[in-house]
Amino acid sequence: MESSEKIQAHLVSIWRESKKFFSIGGKEGMLILTDKHLMFVHKTEAKMKWWQAITQRQVVNFIKSKNTMIRHDGYDEEELMDDVKDERNMELAFDDISSIEFEEKSWGSVLQLEYEKNDKKEKFQYSIAQDWVKYPAKEPTKYMKVDWSPFVQYIKDRQKFTK
Repeated sequence: MESSEKIQAHLVSIWRESKKFFSIGGKEGMLILTDKHLMFVHKTEAKMKWWQAITQRQVVNFIKSKNTMIRHDGYDEEELMDDVKDERNMELAFDDISSIEFEEKSWGSVLQLEYEKNDKKEKFQYSIAQDWVKYPAKEPTKYMKVDWSPFVQYIKDRQKFTK
């Protein structure tokens, strides 16, 4: 991430699942869109109380409006720069993304993403969780229906080569 980059969209309570054969489970994190990168942050320095308040506020926000191009107070470019230093978090340049699209399912809205980084092809699906079960493992029980189109279009408009 470059110091001049600005956050364009910041989504929390994101459930990411690998679309590999035999993959089980997923990870919770934040999906952040900047001027030049898409990032999935699941290891963050953000405080637990902030996280809980923001996830509740996001649910209310999506009930009012389905637009995914939102930002949250209390997390800005400085916190993102710190979080991106952790190599377990994913940072993608828009041109690393070979395919990005969204799909409406009966249970919620899904963002499909394929990319190639370090000569490794990956395929994930992202959805926004509304409610969670915490035992035996933390997993979403209910998902949000949102409008991924402005999010996807922002990336496609900034790619040099689209397939």
